[in-house]
Amino acid sequence: MFVLGIESSCDETSASILKDGKILSNVVVSQLIHEKYGGVVPALASKNHEQLINKVVKQSLEDASITIENVDAIAVTQGPGLIGSLLIGLNYAKGISIGLRKPLIGVNHLHGHIVSGLIDNDVKYPFLCLLVSGGHTQILKVNSDINYEILARTVDDAAGEAFDKGARILGLKYPGGPEIDKISKDGVLGNYHFTIPKVKSNLVDFSFSGMKTALLYKVNSLTNVELKKEICNIAVSYQEAIIDTLFEKLKMVLGMNKVNDILIVGGVSANSRFRYKSKKFKKDNNINIFFPDLKYCTDNAAMIAMAGYIKYKKKIYSNIDIIPFSSLKR
Repeated sequence: MFVLGIESSCDETSASILKDGKILSNVVVSQLIHEKYGGVVPALASKNHEQLINKVVKQSLEDASITIENVDAIAVTQGPGLIGSLLIGLNYAKGISIGLRKPLIGVNHLHGHIVSGLIDNDVKYPFLCLLVSGGHTQILKVNSDINYEILARTVDDAAGEAFDKGARILGLKYPGGPEIDKISKDGVLGNYHFTIPKVKSNLVDFSFSGMKTALLYKVNSLTNVELKKEICNIAVSYQEAIIDTLFEKLKMVLGMNKVNDILIVGGVSANSRFRYKSKKFKKDNNINIFFPDLKYCTDNAAMIAMAGYIKYKKKIYSNIDIIPFSSLKR
């Protein structure tokens, strides 16, 4: 059976074809127009999705060597995300569903990220999942392929947002995570210090806004010449503090839950320093750690197709009148 996955929650337009649990194609087009604004402009994002989505879906079908008539179900991101962007993908998927008389499957973007790590990985239930992206920073306990509970979350900025805003403060390009990762390789660790934040109401929760503010104060205290000289050293220390925060909270949650496997997913899971430090965490805690393939870390339709396939096998379909949602409170 074939599942068409469609993803349009933010600024990536993506379509994927999955056959019996195997990814045949995964076309992702990132909208470069947002670079000059230093962040995603919602109105431009939805406009670009509208222009791209038909081409992207056609390319995914071509790459998989099938036609639209071969598709057995259509999985599409329902939320969370930008409402205007979600509507483009959702309405397109509805049209195909009606035209082909095939099931429509609305997918929670969070569920998509979780199962992105199950593509080509043998992770055993139950496991802990650290979801780290531009919009989400959460630790979940995943009990089965459709059953999971949130154990920790961010109270303000997500880790990916801290990277992007930090990069903007340093004068780097958007998206900021890859830029900080790149220049940090030339930095000397330890010249600057950023405190790991504590959330008094729940010690396992995350908070990154204070770290971002500390970076702003540090940059404002330097001249342009000093910043140019020290930017790599500042970036590597800032990056280290974000990563150390993630591992500190993960260790706390791990101490409360007996599992053998940890899955780390989301855009930030592509960070090279994050992956390197996970090796020590794995050894120190005698735990298995899995990451998705790099192509499945950022927003993509392969993860939506996989989540849709899981729901399809359980005959969990959506009504044709489903609407998008922007919040994780669902």
